[in-house]
Amino acid sequence: MSIAYKRILLKLSGEVLASAQKTGIDNDTVTKICTSVKKIADMGVEVGIVVGGGNFWRGRTSEHMDRARADHIGMLATAMNSLALCDALEQLGAQVRVQTAIEMRQIAEPYIRSKAIRHFEKGRVVIFGCGTGSPFFSTDTAAALRAVEINADILLKATNVDGIYDKDPNKHPDAVKFDDITFRDVLARDIKVMDSTAFSLCKDNNMSILVFNLDDPENIVRAVSGEVIGTTVTN
Repeated sequence: MSIAYKRILLKLSGEVLASAQKTGIDNDTVTKICTSVKKIADMGVEVGIVVGGGNFWRGRTSEHMDRARADHIGMLATAMNSLALCDALEQLGAQVRVQTAIEMRQIAEPYIRSKAIRHFEKGRVVIFGCGTGSPFFSTDTAAALRAVEINADILLKATNVDGIYDKDPNKHPDAVKFDDITFRDVLARDIKVMDSTAFSLCKDNNMSILVFNLDDPENIVRAVSGEVIGTTVTN
């Protein structure tokens, strides 16, 4: 099977790791996702992953807590998810490294761009934990930042909808799905699939985004193979 992209940044939400149980980690779901990640790595794709922490903590809903502290707790939640993904991938036979934007040397490497790229060149999957390391930035923005930093060919946003619509398809049965859309249109329409900071960072650095549904983890393989799925966002 041919590949359309040599190096990708895959963004996973924390919620997808919990599956139907909504919180924590569902091992079967994580294994299915990691099986697809291992498959594309075996195909020769260099894989970076950024994962959210919403299955453990959602800082923006912590009304009575200092926002910066709430975001730091969220970063620790992403570290837990990163370690869970690492373990599942290693059990499948993949070579994996976890790098975190907040130093925790006993369990992960600190994020160093040149070292991450060296890992890619050696065929290792690299999981980036703790977001950007700074509060007030989402893990979507962290994914955009890492995608640009590692010179990824594309940012793959795996989510719970099958692309970008002109309005919320869960609320509006007549919502229309886009196959392609520009960053300018996404920002003008205030589409919430990713936050505006992430979209703007990708727009300014000409980093294309593919938004697709992760209900079937094989969609990760389809995406890197160049199959037409989801919605592509470009300049």
